[in-house]
Amino acid sequence: MENVMDEISQRANLAYTNQMEMLTFFLTDKQQYGINVFKIIEVLETPKEVTQIPQTNGAIIGAIDFRGKVVTVIDLGIALGMPPVNFAHELSYIIVCEYSGMIQGLLVAQPNKLITRSWQEIKSPGSTFQESAYLTALTYEKNGDSIQILDIEKILGEIIGADDVIADELLEKGRQVDISSFKILLADDSRAARDQIEKTLSQLGAPFDAFESATKAFEHIMKIYEAQESPPYGLIISDIEMPGMDGFTFTRTLKKQTDPRLTKIPIALHSSMSNESNRLKAMEMGADDFIPKYQANSIANLVLKWFAKASE
Repeated sequence: MENVMDEISQRANLAYTNQMEMLTFFLTDKQQYGINVFKIIEVLETPKEVTQIPQTNGAIIGAIDFRGKVVTVIDLGIALGMPPVNFAHELSYIIVCEYSGMIQGLLVAQPNKLITRSWQEIKSPGSTFQESAYLTALTYEKNGDSIQILDIEKILGEIIGADDVIADELLEKGRQVDISSFKILLADDSRAARDQIEKTLSQLGAPFDAFESATKAFEHIMKIYEAQESPPYGLIISDIEMPGMDGFTFTRTLKKQTDPRLTKIPIALHSSMSNESNRLKAMEMGADDFIPKYQANSIANLVLKWFAKASE
């Protein structure tokens, strides 16, 4: 796995090209899955010692010591209703990732290879399928074999729980202003992420339009604009990883328009890839703000901050 990690670390920045680089891997069903390399900290062989954690979700196999930190390990197979990885008796691997500021270990049967795909080659499985499954996108090998991209946020939300309750002081701050005219556009392909943001916005009393892709969100904005109207949005909150058009490209495309009615709409990128390098990439793309996913207080602070700016 050292060669794989060396290759990951040497890859060029793809943020400017609407491309995604992923590490593919196998679970016990022998299906090929993929995960964005930007979320990967390290890939390591499952250690001999995995500390059991009592009274936890069945998909949590225990915890390991990773660089002096205790990291929870989740068997993705169990989370998806498959047979578990037999890590105690067979060679297996843990993909150590960062999601929304939290480090998690994802137990897999076997890492496979690194591949690059344009987001235009990555397809949504359809909203109906997404409602009941953990699949957020699909792409394909040249021979037609599929690579499934899992909604890791949804899996983690169900196993660990999502922060969807706003602090009382922020709710009180929201009650002191009339935010009902501050409309927000939301773009995120994850149903779980949209639900969490929509719940937060509803608690604040902020109106919103939600879209499952940046492509649909951009088309909607341009349709309003082409009708000679000003888009009614005080803020755009967009995911980064989305089939068709990623959030970086969405931001860059909107900000390069010439009409200030479009370019002056503040855009906040909202991602589980919450490390500092991705915040800097977001700013380079022209984003006005950046927050991690699944943090209700961060969303509330974001909305109140930009509402205050709009009211100045």
